[in-house]
Amino acid sequence: MDETLRQLGGLVLGAVPTVIFMLALYGIYTVLVHRPLVSVLAERQSKTEGAVAKARAAIAYAEARTSDYEQRLREARLAIFRKQEERRQKALQARTAVVAQARTEAQGQIESARAGIAQEKERAQAGLQAEAQNLASEIIQVVLQPAMAAQPRAGGAGE
Repeated sequence: MDETLRQLGGLVLGAVPTVIFMLALYGIYTVLVHRPLVSVLAERQSKTEGAVAKARAAIAYAEARTSDYEQRLREARLAIFRKQEERRQKALQARTAVVAQARTEAQGQIESARAGIAQEKERAQAGLQAEAQNLASEIIQVVLQPAMAAQPRAGGAGE
């Protein structure tokens, strides 16, 4: 057993430089590779998150601008519709005024024509009255002329 322990002690003693070498290698790895790698990965993670945050902010900004643009577009359309409605109302008022003026002028012409017709009627009635009197005089002369011509004969024989 002593031999085994001695061999074991020799192996452990031979393994000490390997363990020291391994610990030194681990330390060098940690200092030269692991820490810079961890810091680079952390930086990359922060930059990625920053880029994502920037992208989200840009998307939010673009959505806000789009919303603003759409609002302005709606307002512009509404303003156009209002102007069109105003023009339509003005055109309707102008048309109504023209129609009213035309009606007034037509009513004046109708009244003037009625007055002219009434005057013509009065003249025609006066003319017809005069002609009726003339005709009546002629009829009386025609009817009474033979009777008047016969009456002096009858008066001369009867005296």
